[in-house]
Amino acid sequence: MMFPYFDSTMILLIPALLFSMWAQYRVKSTFARYSEVAAASGVTADSVGRMLLDRGGLRNVPIEHVAGQLTDHYDPSKKVLRLSDSVSGSRSIAAIGVAAHEVGHAIQDQEGYSMLRLRNSIVPVVNICSTLSIPIFLFGLILGYMNLLNIGILLFCGVLVFHLVTLPVEFDASARALKLLSDTHTLTPGELAGAKSVLGAAALTYVAALVMTIMQLLRLVMLRNARRR
Repeated sequence: MMFPYFDSTMILLIPALLFSMWAQYRVKSTFARYSEVAAASGVTADSVGRMLLDRGGLRNVPIEHVAGQLTDHYDPSKKVLRLSDSVSGSRSIAAIGVAAHEVGHAIQDQEGYSMLRLRNSIVPVVNICSTLSIPIFLFGLILGYMNLLNIGILLFCGVLVFHLVTLPVEFDASARALKLLSDTHTLTPGELAGAKSVLGAAALTYVAALVMTIMQLLRLVMLRNARRR
C-alpha cells in the first residue's frame, strides 16, 4: 500500500521500492529457471503434495487447482491446499518445492503452530487497520488534528505487526518443506538445492514487504512531526 501524498519524505520509499522490485524479479527468474528442470523421479507437484499430506496424517486435506501464476496457498479456514497453473501437474523442481512449502503450512495448521495461529487470528483486525489507517491519517494531516494522525499511525502499526508475524511463518514452512523432501528422498541433493533457491527467493518478497511497511511507517511519523511543528 503506497501512501498517496507526495513530498520530500517520499525519498524514504525509493530504496524499499527498488528492493521490492528486485525481490519480485528474483522470485520470478528463479522459479522460471528451475521450472525448466524436471525432477529425476518424474513425480508431479500434485502427487508430491498428496504424498506429503498423507504422510503427515492430513488425508482429509484435498488439493485443488487455482488459476494464476504463483497463487499457490493453503487455506486454513477450509483446510484446502491449492496449486496454481504454473505448479499443478508440473514435474519441475520449482513446482515440487512450492507444493511442499504449502504442505508445510498445512502441517503448521495441524500442529497449531503458534505464529500461524497468531497470524490467522489478527487478519480481520489487520484488514481494518490497512483500510482505515491512511484515510484517517490524511484527514488528520489536512485538518491538522494530531489525534487523527496518531490514530492513523497506530492503525498502521497493525499492518507492521502482520508482516513481522508473517516472516517466521513463511521461513518455517520452507524449512519444513525442505526437510520433508529430503527425508522422503523426493529430490536428490542437487535438486534439493534448486528447491531451496526457489523458496529462498520467494522469502525475499516477504522481507521486501516488511521493509516497505517500515519505511512507510517512518514516513508517517515524520509527516506527523512536521505537522506538529
